[in-house]
Parts: sequence; C-alpha cells; structure tokens
Amino acid sequence: MARDYYQMLGVKRDASKKEIRQAYRRLARKNHPDVNPGDKMAGERFKEINNAYEVLSDPEKRVNYDRHGQGWEYAARMEEAARKAGFSGNRSDLGGIFDGRGGFESILEGLFGGIRRQDGPTPGQNVEYEVKVTLEEAYAGTSRWLDTQGERACSSCRTSGRIAGATCHKCQGVGRLIRPHQLEVKIPPGVSTGSRVRIQGEGRLGQAGGPRGDLYLVVTVQEHHRFDRQGDDIHTDLNLPCEDAVVGTEAIVRTVTGKQIILKIPPLTQNGRVFRLSGLGMPRLDRNGTGDLLVRVQVVLPEHLNDEQQRLFQRLQELRAVAGASEGRTKE
Repeated sequence: MARDYYQMLGVKRDASKKEIRQAYRRLARKNHPDVNPGDKMAGERFKEINNAYEVLSDPEKRVNYDRHGQGWEYAARMEEAARKAGFSGNRSDLGGIFDGRGGFESILEGLFGGIRRQDGPTPGQNVEYEVKVTLEEAYAGTSRWLDTQGERACSSCRTSGRIAGATCHKCQGVGRLIRPHQLEVKIPPGVSTGSRVRIQGEGRLGQAGGPRGDLYLVVTVQEHHRFDRQGDDIHTDLNLPCEDAVVGTEAIVRTVTGKQIILKIPPLTQNGRVFRLSGLGMPRLDRNGTGDLLVRVQVVLPEHLNDEQQRLFQRLQELRAVAGASEGRTKE
C-alpha cells in the first residue's frame, strides 16, 4: 500500500512549504541512485520522494491530498465531474460523495442516469489517469499500481437500476456498485510526455449489456538531472578539461541505462562539439528502432594552477605568439 507523503518526507502535516522543501532536498541527496550505486532500491525511494514533494509543494494538490489521502487525484476528478453535473462544490450538496454515506451513487446517478434511459446497450465511458515516470522507466518500460474506484454490475438489477418498476435498493438506481480497487498497469518502453496508454475494458461499466469503457494512462516523463530528451534522441553534456580537448583523450560517457561507453576525443576538439552515438537513445514507442545519444563537449578551464602549470601555460602562450608572428612574416 502507498505510504503517507508526510511520513515519507519526515515532516508534520502542518509543515511549512520551506520545511517541506528542505526535507525533500535532504532526502533527495541521500537517496539519489548516483550516490547509492549498489542499492537497487535507491531509485524507487528517490522516485517516491519526488512524487511526495510534487504533491505537497503544490498548494492545490496538497489541499486535495489532505482531504482525500492517496485517492486525491481520483476524488478531485469526481468532484469536478459532480460540479459539471450541477452539484455545487461544497460537501453537503455533494451528498457525502466521499464519506461513505451513499452519496457517491447519487452523484453517479446524476452523471450517468441519462445514459441508462437510452434504449439498447450503451458503451461505458473511458477513464483517464495521469501517471509520472522517470526517464529510466520510460526507456525500459515499467508498471504502476493504481488505487481506483472500481465498478461492478449490480447483481440485483443487472445494471438496469430498477426492479419491477421501482428503484433498486442495492445500488440506489445507479446500476453499479463502487468499491476500492487496485489495478496493476503496464507502461511500455518509449513513452514520452503526452503518450496515452490504453488498458482495454477497465473504464466505466456499460449500460444494458454494453461493453465497458477503456482506461487511458496519460504519461508525463519527469525531467532528468543529466539527460535532456528531444524526441527519441537523448542529449547530454561531457565536461572536458581544456588540456584533454587540446591533445585528445578517451572519455567515459554514461547512457540512460547506466552503461559506460568509451568515447574517443580527437585533438583540438572545440567547445560545443557534438558527438552522435547511434542507437543509444530512447526506444521508439512503435518498436521501430531506437534514437541516438548526442554528447556535447563542454571544455572546462582550470580554476587553480600550481607554479609549474602556470609556467607551462605561459610557455605555450609564448610559443603560439612566436608561431603567429612567423606566419605573419610568411604571408608578407
């Protein structure tokens, strides 16, 4: 089961935004995968910490989380749907939609009652859930457990909402029963922000024998501290000491999977030069190939030099000045 976000960050429920931010930064540094290379669970802890901070640092999301707990996203969507159906935003008019007094079925009656009056089978509505994944998860594919409000057909009225002309007492005329439900969903490799993953038959119940709707995951890929995704290509920077850029070297480049690639840097490599490593980017969602990894060189100047290093750079400056003067005389 999902952990409480406040406990996850180690703060009180009345913690200020500053306290939450400080707690997040401390835990993020401690649990970052790069700091814990041998800990296979570090990535999962880091992801959970990010999710908790994203909710608690946003005032609107935090209010909804405080009201509804782990089901806050679903609850907020249902309240919005209820308002559009003609109910006000206060809890009394919503009829106890989330407090177990039976008002939830009343809301659904307002939302779906008109559908039930139509003739013939009616397909169920589709449902959307927003999910956030890391770049690594988008690369390899992953799964999520969703806490949903599952629907099942009312066994008494068989989704009709009525028995012998009277409102069904079991489902209050809605034709369905709402129960908490956990669902594991698969997210394929190659998804990007805005991707919609379809899970067939996990949406709303249909009416009069109509098929269930579908569930759609709307994906957001979180920003990465090292890689920048552009389409199916991945961009990253390589900090290179100036002396290595001048004489050439071999540098280690990490891929999204953590694999280390040796990149040969030729002499006199200029700042900003981009090396393209084919096939090391993101897998394409249609499984038709893979993008590339583009490595941009960032030449780094030394911040401190000892006396010998300072003399060597001065000597290089003198030699280049002499060479420049000689070239000038040759041209004349």
